[in-house]
Amino acid sequence: MRLIVTYLIGLVFGVGISISGMANPAKVLNFFDFAGSWDPSLIFVMGGALVTTFVGYRLVLGRKAPVFDVRYHLPTRADLDVRLIGGSAVFGVGWGISGFCPGGALPALGTGRWEVFAFTGAMLVGIAVARVMQRLPLATGQRVNS
Repeated sequence: MRLIVTYLIGLVFGVGISISGMANPAKVLNFFDFAGSWDPSLIFVMGGALVTTFVGYRLVLGRKAPVFDVRYHLPTRADLDVRLIGGSAVFGVGWGISGFCPGGALPALGTGRWEVFAFTGAMLVGIAVARVMQRLPLATGQRVNS
């Protein structure tokens, strides 16, 4: 049952991304083109997502426990570190250059366009490289004996 609910949530998200046009990189890139053909519709998509998230968290976190688990698994850290800021910057630059973010690229795989597959492949390579880098002693703050 948990897998079915997870699939349905992903399906609703993907359909929403597709309907809003956020799977179209030209639409996303036009949002960043303030001096040219600026398209402000992404603001409304983001605003709708924020309102939905705000209401959803209030409803869900009002329960004693999640439906499919015994407790909530919420982040406990509130600090900003170099990895978080750096990762956010890389994400933003990649989104601004390509017009794709992971949430928009995965539903766009259904279009069969090579650009989507190239982005998704690059994203998967980036994830793999990040995982390898996290295992390096310097990435975890460990000292390297020389």
